[in-house]
Amino acid sequence: MKKLKYLFLSAVFISASTLAQEQPKPERQPGHTNTNKFKQLYDEFSTPNMYRAASGAPGSAYYQQQADYKMDITLDDKDAKISGFETITYSNNSPDVLKYLWVQLDQNMRAKDSKTPLIEGGGVSQAQQPAGFVSDYMKEPFDGGFNIEEVKDTKGNALAHTINRTMMRVELPTPLKSGEKFSFSIKWWYNINNHVEGRGRSGYEYFPEDGNRAYVIAQFYPRMAVYNDVEGWQNSQFWGRDEFALPFGDFEVNITVPADHILDGTGELVNRKEVFTKEMMKRYEQAKKSYDKPVIIVTQKEAEAAEKSASTKTKTWKLHAKNVRDFGFATSRKFVYDMMAVKIGNKDVMAVSMYPKEGNPLWEEWSTKAVAATLKSYSRMTFDYPYHKAISVHAKNQGMEYPMICWNYGRPDKDGKYSDRVKFGMISVIIHEVGHNFFPMIVNSDERQWTWMDEGLNTFLEYVAEQDFGKQYPEVLSAGETEYPSRRGPAPKIIPYMSGNQDFIAPIMTKGLNTYQFGNNAYGKPATALNILRETVMGRELFDYAFKEYANRWMFKHPTPEDFFRTMEDASAFDLDWYWRGWFYTTDYVDIGVKDVKKYYVSSEINEYTKNLAKQYGMQVSELPPLVYMVEEGSEEFKESLKSGNAIENSPTLKEYMMDNFTPEERKTLKEPKYFYNVTFEKPGGLVMPIIVEYKFADGTTKTETYPAQIWRLNDKEVSKSVASDKEIVSITVDPKMETADIDTSNNSWPREVQKSEFDTFKEQSKN
Repeated sequence: MKKLKYLFLSAVFISASTLAQEQPKPERQPGHTNTNKFKQLYDEFSTPNMYRAASGAPGSAYYQQQADYKMDITLDDKDAKISGFETITYSNNSPDVLKYLWVQLDQNMRAKDSKTPLIEGGGVSQAQQPAGFVSDYMKEPFDGGFNIEEVKDTKGNALAHTINRTMMRVELPTPLKSGEKFSFSIKWWYNINNHVEGRGRSGYEYFPEDGNRAYVIAQFYPRMAVYNDVEGWQNSQFWGRDEFALPFGDFEVNITVPADHILDGTGELVNRKEVFTKEMMKRYEQAKKSYDKPVIIVTQKEAEAAEKSASTKTKTWKLHAKNVRDFGFATSRKFVYDMMAVKIGNKDVMAVSMYPKEGNPLWEEWSTKAVAATLKSYSRMTFDYPYHKAISVHAKNQGMEYPMICWNYGRPDKDGKYSDRVKFGMISVIIHEVGHNFFPMIVNSDERQWTWMDEGLNTFLEYVAEQDFGKQYPEVLSAGETEYPSRRGPAPKIIPYMSGNQDFIAPIMTKGLNTYQFGNNAYGKPATALNILRETVMGRELFDYAFKEYANRWMFKHPTPEDFFRTMEDASAFDLDWYWRGWFYTTDYVDIGVKDVKKYYVSSEINEYTKNLAKQYGMQVSELPPLVYMVEEGSEEFKESLKSGNAIENSPTLKEYMMDNFTPEERKTLKEPKYFYNVTFEKPGGLVMPIIVEYKFADGTTKTETYPAQIWRLNDKEVSKSVASDKEIVSITVDPKMETADIDTSNNSWPREVQKSEFDTFKEQSKN
């Protein structure tokens, strides 16, 4: 009999639920496509294939090209000119036959006839600093483009080539078949730019006090473009913002500079004993055993002595690197040079810093420590750092990365004093740029097309590493601080951007050159999205496993956004299409609040809802099985129940129903809630997100409940939840710890002021 009652009751409530959702029939509307925010990303994603699997892993036929370089480079310090002769060996590992090769000539953005300055809009500035006015209107353009003197095959025959701004097409004598290699040489030179004046990624800084320059040199040689299964040749022009897509290869580079220069760069220094003094070698051997603090290889006193004269002799530094995508180096007679060892996995890596005296005392204290700490944090989150060193070079206004080497800003005042802002800015940029060794120098995404894949992922890991750094070196924190003051990563940091003018916001999935607010779009928002995904949506264990899987699948390979999205789902069993769509493909924002809260009580009287339900089904109320009746606080039924004296709290009906339908053993395990609430949440914002709710009770205790984002799948505007409790709820707060980047918290709490319920007032009046 009990089972029959249950079955009938279930049928009644299912019907009741259906009836409750029925609305008056509207006028007939035209059909629509699937706009549900939980729709899978099949329309946006390309079809998996033999090159890229549906799991997000490289496919069975995945390939990538290889470009190997042998270069002889000469830096003319007197005239600030660099020249080179390079031989490129290109391996066609694709299944395609290639008729020509594309080579990047990035320095041509500084050619006299460069179109780069012409793509920026803007009219006359009615108030401008003198230096900017002179640069805009009174100076001849700097001629810093490549001068290509020859392009030849290995037999010395000239190769036909066409230069289209920052790209050069080299015609092959015969088509290059799959599995074949082709070698050719390029002879070139260009004038080195002052990177401080022009804010370039590469160039020199001039120090008028001593007449010396410090060089940070990159994008300095003609470089092979990427050819892949996604778009063939990646020969998109370099306009100055979007960075570089490059193939991996091996490098043998000989760099000739003044004999009194200190130089380091990508790769292993294979003639260290020739270019180091005996004292430098002795200190270097000490540094290889120092894991807690840097050992100074070239002291500030020695660097200051070198500044006072300029050698007319030269010295050649030889660097070899295997399986890197690029090459960069720094050189100057001004450099202080220090190193320390850091244990990564089962091997030692050298953390290195190079800086002029202008960087001290800040750089000597913190730079190399930041390099070492970064390698540890990133290796924990991804894979063990595979190279033998990582170098941080001090350069004014810089923040740029290359394999094993990067340049970073952060300069004290002339008296050596510096603010917390300068200190943390320097440490953060070092963490960020050293971190780029992992993304994109090893996990080699296409920066020209998908800037966020290296900048956003790297900024997310920068936040993790910054917090690690603050724990490892608490003395770096200012008085009263308990954690490192990260500028990007936590959800509240991105709210001003996401709540801004939609006319000047673009989706993350936009080519970097075409985005508004580049820093927020490519760095801040994707970093925040990943941080929320890790901390709030997936949890650290699932996220970290999947993120590490992505990094290991694609190290030394060329991933796309889809490979990242698919891997994160494949390795976690977490359907995240709704998250990628909202955060990466739209400019929607988060705004979730409490719309309404209704309080219910159990009543012994048959309520109007049940009467209407019975009538709807042509039944007499007496024919219904025992039911639990609920009345809303403040309703007419509620007031009538109070007046008639019928039980509202701990009703006999509830007890009788429990006695009639459950065994004694079952009744022992049942809770007996006294308070029932219908909480309606609203979502004025477009992004679907989990609803994180803190319920506070009359006794001062709290409970936090997280409703998964899928709660919005059938109603994108509002949803209701029933909450039963043995304690009275006095307040409700959505997103109490500000985890979701909710742009408007004015609707996040209920009530605005805590008030007594009508039932509490009635009970107090009854006592009196």
